[in-house]
Amino acid sequence: MQRFGSGPLWRLRDAARTRRLARAGAPRGLAASAASAASAMTAALLFCGSQAAYAQNDTAGARAAQADASAIVEAAVKPPAVPVAQAGTLPLDAQVQWLRRAAQSGMLEKLDDDALGALFSSLDPRTLSRYIAAGPNGYPSYEFTMLRQERIRGVWPDKPDHMIVRLTRDPLRIYAKWLPDGAHSGQELIYDSTLRSDEMYGHLGGILSVMPLWTSLSGVLARTQSNHNVRELGTEFIAQQFVADSKKFEAAGVERSEKIEVKTIAGVRVVAFTFESPTGRPEFYAKKETLGLDLRHPYFRTVESYDNDGRIFERIVFDSVTPKTLPEETFDPKNPAYRF
Repeated sequence: MQRFGSGPLWRLRDAARTRRLARAGAPRGLAASAASAASAMTAALLFCGSQAAYAQNDTAGARAAQADASAIVEAAVKPPAVPVAQAGTLPLDAQVQWLRRAAQSGMLEKLDDDALGALFSSLDPRTLSRYIAAGPNGYPSYEFTMLRQERIRGVWPDKPDHMIVRLTRDPLRIYAKWLPDGAHSGQELIYDSTLRSDEMYGHLGGILSVMPLWTSLSGVLARTQSNHNVRELGTEFIAQQFVADSKKFEAAGVERSEKIEVKTIAGVRVVAFTFESPTGRPEFYAKKETLGLDLRHPYFRTVESYDNDGRIFERIVFDSVTPKTLPEETFDPKNPAYRF
């Protein structure tokens, strides 16, 4: 079995890293960086919802520029001119734009619970799915912590996993660690699509932490703790699944939202939408779902999914989501902060 830090694959990784550093070049001037950042964010807003929303150069400098562009654009957004009480009277496309401006400007999160509930009840039922579809549903480079419980082979865990995840989209690279206050404490994994696209490298917690190994993304070992593979980590997967199911609802002539309420879950305040599908699984992701919308961005911070028998099979809470530039050593098992 090949270890991650040795052999021809690792030498290829080192060579690729050297080429990326060589391409990075000298830093640009402040004015040029600001102009480039603004242009990048404008393009992302125009083409959000597609892969172009996550496109970025393969250097840390480019990822930093995109993070700066996001901050610049959000800081410049003004609240919508149409009052909250009249948002529901706008045409569908105008409602989507109104919601985007209300979220980005910070107006949405300042509304009290009653006002939020009344607002979303007044909107066209299709507005939420259009807003999520427009994206972006995550960041090119970010860190998040999450609580996760899944029913595995019919068994619901007593204690959720609590994980910290660092992720870049282009190329797709992931570092994950299971935190001490959750299940499977001490586990770590690294996935690097530029190294092995169908395998991840990791170790269990406890005394087995000294035995890192490669394993298939869809293999038996990977499925012992999750019904998903590591590439589905992040806010994007939930958003994309929601959009896919929304299209099925619309095709069937069914309005999605069954219940709208404001909740605070694990310290995260969200607008929670409960939906029940007409046929359940496998046509839809779940028979019933409750999805908690972030109040600043077009993605969900919480999700609870139920099967056709009414049993919960998945609960996820993103208790923090932070866009940030991630250095190369984030995805290096030789990082002294890790236990590979």
